[in-house]
Amino acid sequence: MKLDALCVRDIMSHDTFHVQPTTAADECARQLALHKLSGAPVTDQYGRLIGFVSEQDLLGPLSQSAYHCDSPGSVAKVMSEDVLFVTPDQQVMQVVNLMMGSKPKIYPVVEEGRLIGIVTRRLVMRALLQAQQTCTPV
Repeated sequence: MKLDALCVRDIMSHDTFHVQPTTAADECARQLALHKLSGAPVTDQYGRLIGFVSEQDLLGPLSQSAYHCDSPGSVAKVMSEDVLFVTPDQQVMQVVNLMMGSKPKIYPVVEEGRLIGIVTRRLVMRALLQAQQTCTPV
């Protein structure tokens, strides 16, 4: 497929790990490690995107919890509510431009307010490599 015709929908992961605001911070950290992700979308009970939590967000509560031997609290206390996201119809090259800056490396994919997937730097790189292999020089 030509790169200029490639959309987020074509490369996104549909099997998306996400958490709810009530998820314990330590459980979220365990799941991020298990899924090999640096962050995850936070959704409400209806699947609407309401936040994002990263490993960096979890470091403070986890370090305090380990030091004081208590509970680190919930994701709601540390998640970012100002979430950058993409839509499934955006072109992959738009996402490339976002990821080349100081923006997140994981973007929730949202359609009609609901989380339908994620697109990661790894998925974008894979798409670029595939496009490169099928290039025809002009």
